Amino acid sequence: MLKALGITDPNIELLDYSEEIIRGERKKIIAARLTCPCERCPYCGFMAIIKNGSRLTTVRLPALDYVRCELHLRKQRFLCKNCGSTWGPEPILTKKNNTLSQPLRHNIITMIYEGLPMTTIAKMVHCSPSSVSRIFNEFVQPRQRLAVLPKHLCFDEFRSVGSQMSFICCDATHEHQVVTILPNRLTKTITNYFLNRYSLPERERVQSVVVDLNAQYAIFIPRIFPNAQIIIDRFHIVQMAGRALVQTRVQLHKRISDHRSREYKILKSHWRLFQKNEHEIDDSKVAYLHGVNEYMTQRNALDLIFTNHPQLHVVYQTYQALINAVAEHDAPAFMKLITTYTPNRSVMDQVISSLKHAQKYVLNGVTSTLSNGPVEGLICKIKTLKKACYGFRNPLNFFKRIDCILK
Repeated sequence: MLKALGITDPNIELLDYSEEIIRGERKKIIAARLTCPCERCPYCGFMAIIKNGSRLTTVRLPALDYVRCELHLRKQRFLCKNCGSTWGPEPILTKKNNTLSQPLRHNIITMIYEGLPMTTIAKMVHCSPSSVSRIFNEFVQPRQRLAVLPKHLCFDEFRSVGSQMSFICCDATHEHQVVTILPNRLTKTITNYFLNRYSLPERERVQSVVVDLNAQYAIFIPRIFPNAQIIIDRFHIVQMAGRALVQTRVQLHKRISDHRSREYKILKSHWRLFQKNEHEIDDSKVAYLHGVNEYMTQRNALDLIFTNHPQLHVVYQTYQALINAVAEHDAPAFMKLITTYTPNRSVMDQVISSLKHAQKYVLNGVTSTLSNGPVEGLICKIKTLKKACYGFRNPLNFFKRIDCILK
């Protein structure tokens, strides 16, 4: 039975087993005795040793069938008649002056690495949240400097504590290892971190940095990584164009006063047709369109809108050309699109202007196979942890919990 509970100390002898209900809580109590052969006094070295009673201690064990389990351990005490010293054996099951057993501490750490909240872990192992927090701070240390910088990096930010935005950097290839997490995304903080921890030869080995459309990164990345190529993530390019199409469609939808018209119903009920790739639009199959309450093809529904609203048609064509160029990694087609675009006083004008402003980095994103997908996946895990724990107040604890789930 002791081995089943993870107790391998040969000096512990099982005495009794019982179950009790104390203050409405069911407990499994295991009575045992701890003794060991002792011939000499550890303080004076003489052999004048006699037994001096025992001391009862309580050791917390891992739960059995979700029921609290305790080990009532009687420790044998010894007395030296020569020097008057008293002592007793210490079990390998626990640390000195600690009632939580090593298997229980191991279970707590395992649950922490699974991303469970502290209070949930405390309820599952039947101890206090402060004990879980103490074990967490004892075992988990803040992240240290990465030994070797990856050749390809991803930069991004996420909301950490309160309204504070924090910076995260990870490897863009292979294991997607986290390089660092900083408490804010200020240029000074990011620059000082890399300049103070990595030498110039180490930073010169970085070949590329994948970022979003934040213009701040393009300012300081050449200073930190002189040989790195700045790549704007393809997803953010497509996302920005998609939002422009949605805003244009919504603006047109709000301007239509006749809510019973076919145009209004198509714009409201079948908005997915506008976001769909034009190669996937069905030109031949006639289907019943709910909301419009008519039979027509998907192409007919789009043509019905574009015939009377040319501005939306231009925005739609620009969006389709952009997503096709990005999907096919066609840099000439993408370059032709942004250079020959004619402004039409729509939201797409600002999108094309932003792409022209960062033209060099955008083209790198179109032709490169690297993306910000790895860091976006890590941020998704961070958001899941934050949601499960109902947020954090202490940024240091939050970053340590992040290190646990991202290892």
